[in-house]
Amino acid sequence: MFEQQESTPWYRSLAGLIAASILIPPLGLAMLWTRRDAATSKKLLGTLAIVLLGVGYVFLFAAWRKSSEYEAVYDAVERDRAQQQAAGAPATSGQSAALANATQSPANAASPVAGSAATAPAVAPETAAAHASRNYWTNFRGPNRDGRYDELQVLTKWPASGLVPIWKQPIGVGYASFVIADGRAHTIEQRRGQEVVTAYDVATGRELWKQGWNAQFSNTEGDGPRATPTWDDGRIYALGATGELRCLDAKTGAVAWGRNILTENHASNLSWAMAASPLVVDDKVIVLPGGANGKSIVAYNKLTGAPVWASQNDTQAYVSPMLVTLAGRRQIVVVSASRVMGLAPEDGSLLWSYVWDTSMGINASQPILVDKNRLFISAGYGKGAALIEVSGGGKTFEARKLWENINMKNKFNSSVLHEGYVYGLDEQILTCLDVNTGERKWKGGRYGFGQVILASGHLIISSDTGELALVLATPQQYTEVARFPALEGKTWNNPAIAGGRLLVRNASQMAAYNIAAQ
Repeated sequence: MFEQQESTPWYRSLAGLIAASILIPPLGLAMLWTRRDAATSKKLLGTLAIVLLGVGYVFLFAAWRKSSEYEAVYDAVERDRAQQQAAGAPATSGQSAALANATQSPANAASPVAGSAATAPAVAPETAAAHASRNYWTNFRGPNRDGRYDELQVLTKWPASGLVPIWKQPIGVGYASFVIADGRAHTIEQRRGQEVVTAYDVATGRELWKQGWNAQFSNTEGDGPRATPTWDDGRIYALGATGELRCLDAKTGAVAWGRNILTENHASNLSWAMAASPLVVDDKVIVLPGGANGKSIVAYNKLTGAPVWASQNDTQAYVSPMLVTLAGRRQIVVVSASRVMGLAPEDGSLLWSYVWDTSMGINASQPILVDKNRLFISAGYGKGAALIEVSGGGKTFEARKLWENINMKNKFNSSVLHEGYVYGLDEQILTCLDVNTGERKWKGGRYGFGQVILASGHLIISSDTGELALVLATPQQYTEVARFPALEGKTWNNPAIAGGRLLVRNASQMAAYNIAAQ
């Protein structure tokens, strides 16, 4: 008779261990360390493999969840625009009959987001057009890119229940803001596999046209394009997250010209993608591809897209170029990953520079022109803020520090200046500084990584959870006047204001509020 050998239980076998590690990594880890026949060195290697597998599962789950959320957003946008088109409302004033042929998917009437508060009656389109005829908010963060709204007086007393939206509706994914001209709000958004530039009627929210191209950017912080388009003389200049630059007709969305600023300037995309809004100066449009060999800052002819000049070798950041006058010289101020600099608009030649780097190599806050010689700058990641003085003339300029401290750390938002005081989010907390000394006057009020605009002596703040708040712009003390939920979900996009109408958006919703003083 042969002696019968006892079989090894599945949970003690190598095959069982591998199966458990693949299907349920924590169980596999427990089984590994209860084995008495395995050396410690093998257990450590096995632990590393199982942990890496578990981390991979976490990332795959997060990607699946994000994809599912975005699918819901895209579905909501498509349903809403189909409803607009089916409603058959008349086109806005000035929209030609040829618009449907010149664009992709025109639409007609906005609808509220499902489950949102009831919308207020829409303002007549001709009234909105009259307000917007000044074409005031045509750049990122306003006419001077400094977050100031001086066109009209705004409401400084809000209802306890919050403002009622004129309209509210779904929008595609992305972090861009709006520019507003001729009664239309323009932005750029992700819709499935395309980056899409869109035009909306400010008064009703109706989508008037869209123009898209195949491109998609995705990372852990969120998908979609980041750079706010620019409006200039009836044209829209839009930059996608992967470097696609388009010049479009603002009335129809027809493409005048296009280029990829990364490809043709031999530049690599940034970790969080192209985010700097194009700047139109005279007959040029300025963009920041960050290419080496003198192709960090590039100017194209705004009508034809032909290259005009290229300058510097800096790795770029997430700050939009600005046109200012410092020390009597009209110039373009650029904040790269490592410095602040002034360039001549005519040929891109360097006028001055000042080292401004962070431990992460990231700058994402707009500088503020303080007066004819001084510039305020801030950055997060422990960097802080500084006041820089630019002096000189002709071809010789220099920049020197007047003060620098850690009292204001704008991470990926920007401060505003009012009557000698800077107001902004020090990381996530609203703070007031004396711009002349850097002294902190107060710190209070948590708004996350939101955005700040100055209007009528008040701060209009959009929190990173979609709330809108009104705060007094005074150095005496922190005083919040009102706060209410305006959007749902993570909101990092900058608000925009024109004709007394406040437009807000995030990666799934957009809304308009009437904040003009009565």
